[in-house]
Amino acid sequence: FFFFQMDTTPESYLDLFPLDAIVYLTPDSENVLEDIDPKKVYILGGLVDESIHKKLTLQRAQDQSLQTARLPIREYMVKTTNTKNYHSETLAINQVFDVLSTYYKTRSWPAALKAGVSSGKGYVLPSAVN
Repeated sequence: FFFFQMDTTPESYLDLFPLDAIVYLTPDSENVLEDIDPKKVYILGGLVDESIHKKLTLQRAQDQSLQTARLPIREYMVKTTNTKNYHSETLAINQVFDVLSTYYKTRSWPAALKAGVSSGKGYVLPSAVN
């Protein structure tokens, strides 16, 4: 059984945690998240919008002088052929949370990515390719 405590506050994460402890997760980062460090605070950037604004979360993190990382989708998954030729590493916040919590439990990126990245994103695990 897994339990996560969540608190809400009007305060900014910038006021609550040291800058060097914060890692802003953004699909546009050049840094790959290789492991979860329990001493770090991971920010799941999210937009309430129907369109994807490239590099918006990366720019926000850079403006705040924060470390950034992206999920290792390219490292563990392959692009699948689909009718729309659609491939996206941008996930909803709940999908990112599913990936992180599954990775934390299993220590397996393939298992974690399978749990959070739907095939509709255009990526699958190599074992799923026929």
